[in-house]
Order: sequence, then structure tokens, then C-alpha cells
Amino acid sequence: MKIGMTCYPSLGGSGVVATELGKLLAERGHVVHFITSDIPFRLGKYYRNIFFHDVEVNSYSVFRHPPYDLTLASRMAQVARRENLDVLHVHYAVPHAISAYLAKQMVGDHLKIVTTLHGTDITVLGYDQGLADIIRFGIEQSDAVTAVSRDLIGQTRELLDIKRDIELIYNFVDHREYYPRNVEHLKKDYANQGEKIFIHISNFRPVKRVLDVVRIFDRVHSKLPSKLLLIGEGPDKQKACQLVKELGLTDDVYFLGKQNDIAAVISVADLLILTSEKESFGLVALEAMACGVPVIATTAGGLPEVVRDGETGFLKPVGDIEGMASKVLELMQDETRYRTFAEQSIRHAHHTFNHDKITSQYEELYRRIQQTSRIKS
Repeated sequence: MKIGMTCYPSLGGSGVVATELGKLLAERGHVVHFITSDIPFRLGKYYRNIFFHDVEVNSYSVFRHPPYDLTLASRMAQVARRENLDVLHVHYAVPHAISAYLAKQMVGDHLKIVTTLHGTDITVLGYDQGLADIIRFGIEQSDAVTAVSRDLIGQTRELLDIKRDIELIYNFVDHREYYPRNVEHLKKDYANQGEKIFIHISNFRPVKRVLDVVRIFDRVHSKLPSKLLLIGEGPDKQKACQLVKELGLTDDVYFLGKQNDIAAVISVADLLILTSEKESFGLVALEAMACGVPVIATTAGGLPEVVRDGETGFLKPVGDIEGMASKVLELMQDETRYRTFAEQSIRHAHHTFNHDKITSQYEELYRRIQQTSRIKS
């Protein structure tokens, strides 16, 4: 099968999942063509059966803003014709589903569109009345639509009054990469013997509530020798730095910026803290569990579908700093229970979110929409 794949190529859960899916499909013999504005950051080397086509937008003086969506549609159509693509799998409704729809009008109905909803295209942009109609149109005109959690499906139906089928296909991690690593030598770089290490990974946007992470750590640190690793960059990083300084935690909190080998970094930690007020899935929680690291998280969005409360971690309402700090201490002070949680995290991640199983679900979906077209014709 020949598959076009479009996503945002920068850091972010949707780009990670799209790129990893493309790699897994290529391993199975499918030919995957990434059509994006830049090489996805997880495609840093040669992969058999994977090709990249850039979308270069020319800035004409007549345009106030470069027309990326139209240029993307034209590029999709060019690649689809030349490579005889069967499917365009786009991640995010806008602008990617709209661009794919335009490409299909140029190429013909034999080109099928799969749109995967990842979250902010619904939970943020869906509230924008200037975009709601075009998002709805992109979803309705796709040949198939998937979403990464039941919660996101519910929000999409409620917010945009969508009646069509939306198929649940969870995110995944490649368990050949995400597993508990032996990184004792790295732990010594951050913590002394007997100290616990907590970790938070995000894009430091306000919705991630990174300041809550620092406040939780402040409460835990006063009762338990520990360190905090903050991974990522974003608008709230400076605020977090200032709060760390005000609380006198400068020597115990490490800002590590962006990291490439996330599995190794996660494996250094004893616990992941995720305080988001919106999280359609929570890929970093899954990555942590696959590495044997339990999760303390909020009940936001799809997180309860990923983290099993009382089995692979604990869930508390958004903003419940005291409650989350209490659960961190509860788990860290019970070694037997902690080991059970770590083992259950690995099993849950590797069984429910198995990369082979999820890839097969997408393969079956591609075949189904092609078969439906043949039956109708």
C-alpha cells in the first residue's frame, strides 16, 4: 500500500505518533511518503520505504500571510499523482484535513483520506467560531476519522455536533525503544544515594500547569530527599525558574531543556508528574509507564484511559496540589507497592498500547475504506 502521511514535524505527541506509525508501516512493506513542511524530528536517518516531500511556501507580496494550507494541498496532489498514493493519512483536522480534501478534488475519489484527531485541533481550535465550521467540514469530508481517546471523541461530538463515525485508535509506543533502561550511572548525575527523582516532560505551555509541578515537588521535598527533572521548553519555563528560586529549590531542580533519548531520561526517574488541565491522551504518561515509571497525573481528558488509578499511578483533579503531593509521598514511602505499580505499568503499556496491535488497526482501516470504495463502484 502507498500511504501519504502529513503531520506537524516539530516536537509534540501528534508528530511523534505519526512518524512512528510511518516507520512501523514501512517495516511491514508499505511505502510511506511524508508530506510536511520539514523532516519530522524522529526521521533523522535513512529508513527503507520512507520518502520525504517538503512543502515550501513562497511569500508573494500580494499575500498578507503565506498560504501554507493551499501549498500543502497542491503538494499532496502532486505526490499522490506521481506516486499513485492509495491513502492520505493526516494528523490534525486543520489545516491538514482541509488540504487533503482539496488534494482529493484535484486527484480523484480513488485517493482516500484518514484524519486522526489528536486534541488541540478540537479542544482549543474547536471553540474558535471562526474555525469551527471548517473543522467540522474537514471531519465530515474524510473517508475515515480516528481519535486517540474516548474522551476526545465525546468532546468532538459535543462541541462540533458531529454525527459521523469516529473510530477509537489509541496512541502507542514502540516497545523496542520504550522499556526500563539500566541507567544507574546517569542517576548519579542528579541525585545522591537514597534520593528519589521525579520528572516532568512537556512543552511548558500554560495548559500543562508546570508551576503546579514545582509546588507539588516543594511539598514532597520537605518530607522526602528528592530531585526534580524538568524536560522541555516553552512559554512558562521562565515562570517555573522564578518559582524554583523563590521556593529555595535551585539546587534540587534541574532544567534539562529538550531531550532526544526520552526513554533513557524517563528511566532515570522514579515517578512522572503530569499536571495538565487538558490532555486528550497523554503520550508522555504512556512512555513513562512503558519504562516502568508510575505516573501521578490529573483526571483531565484522556488521562484516565491511559493511567489506571491505583494500579499504574494515581489520578487527582486538576489543581489539587496537596492531593497529588500526598499520593507521591504515599507511593514513594511504600517500596513493595511501588514495585507492584512499576510492574503493572509495564504490562499495561505493553499490552493495551502495543505498537504492533495499533499498527494493525490502522492497516485494517486503510483496507476497509479502499474496499468500501470498490464495492460502491
